[in-house]
Amino acid sequence: MGGLWAYVAVFLLVAIGWAGVPAIGGAVIAGAAVLASQGKLDFGGVLVASILATEAGGLAGYAVGIRWGRALLDHPGPGLDRRQRALSAGEALYAKWGRLAVFFTPVLVSGIVRMKYSQFVIWNLIAGAVYVLSVGPAAYGAGKVTSGQASAGAVGSLLWGIAVGVAAFLLARRYYRRHKARRASGAGHRGPAGRRGPAGRRGHARPGPATAGPAPAPAPDEES
Repeated sequence: MGGLWAYVAVFLLVAIGWAGVPAIGGAVIAGAAVLASQGKLDFGGVLVASILATEAGGLAGYAVGIRWGRALLDHPGPGLDRRQRALSAGEALYAKWGRLAVFFTPVLVSGIVRMKYSQFVIWNLIAGAVYVLSVGPAAYGAGKVTSGQASAGAVGSLLWGIAVGVAAFLLARRYYRRHKARRASGAGHRGPAGRRGPAGRRGHARPGPATAGPAPAPAPDEES
């Protein structure tokens, strides 16, 4: 079902889309899954090629972001305001969501904000797999149903794709809440100014030995 070049084409197009070219990756994954539902491609081969492509494309986009990303987005020309707004929005998402922002921002932004490479490799793979395993089965099941080949397996595939997307959203929201709580807890421990005295309590110096003369001036606060 389908020659080798069909899967190579799926890999290349999905990689290009995941690297930063909009509106390609999802359309190719869905289209290839529909072809697989009609027996023209192997569905497992489509999923494997697509997941590998998201990782390869993600690493390529990350490398471009590290080296030239900010210069590309700030380069004068058509769409400069739109590009700068997109960059500002991506940076805000990273500040708010941490590593989970990989799910919601172009990989170029991950390179621009200099996300740790080892973390990006893992989180990009997870994001790509979740995306493929949501879009692919949903499109495969939809292709079966709309072509009159409805079956328990086809409906199950459609529901599986939807369930993966919903589960990813719920887990992301849970992670964000925990991430936000940890940040708030850390800020509370440090105090409003984030400073501590030598004794570990903000604004209090460690008491020294008693002297007969006047008490010495308190020592200045030190950074924790």
